[in-house]
Amino acid sequence: MSTYQQAVISTPHGLFEIIGSPKGIRSVKRLEEAKPVTKNIPESLQACATQLQEYFAGKRTTFDLSFDFEGASDFNIKVWKALLEVPYGHTTSYAALAEKVGSPKGFQAVGLANKYNPIAIIVPCHRCIGKNGHLTGYFYGLDMKRALLQMENPKSFGVQGSLF
Repeated sequence: MSTYQQAVISTPHGLFEIIGSPKGIRSVKRLEEAKPVTKNIPESLQACATQLQEYFAGKRTTFDLSFDFEGASDFNIKVWKALLEVPYGHTTSYAALAEKVGSPKGFQAVGLANKYNPIAIIVPCHRCIGKNGHLTGYFYGLDMKRALLQMENPKSFGVQGSLF
């Protein structure tokens, strides 16, 4: 018998599946295929579902949740915890994050840790960009990364208008 609970919620950016354990949230991922939205979200996942909805509505800038990173490497956990320190509306580079976690030349390893981040949006790997300021790599595509950054900081990531 599994101790995991799950729920599917609908957001402006598609369906997201939340999986949790008694220790905390294990996974938040955007679904590529249609699944029914959960009508009765398990109590242990309600705070996560509510906070995600508030985030997407522009009413939440931080999350207050417990996480279950069991089974992940120490390095990945260190990167994910460092990502949690990147404030809403701000970005960091892969190189700066590598420096922060004590692996100054490990920017590619940081990129892989971001790629395997199981708790999308909440552990904000979308806030990690290239050292030159370019948007690079995001498992949901650069359009989604741009949309999240634009939502968080429209002045820095707003869509450029056309002059002609």
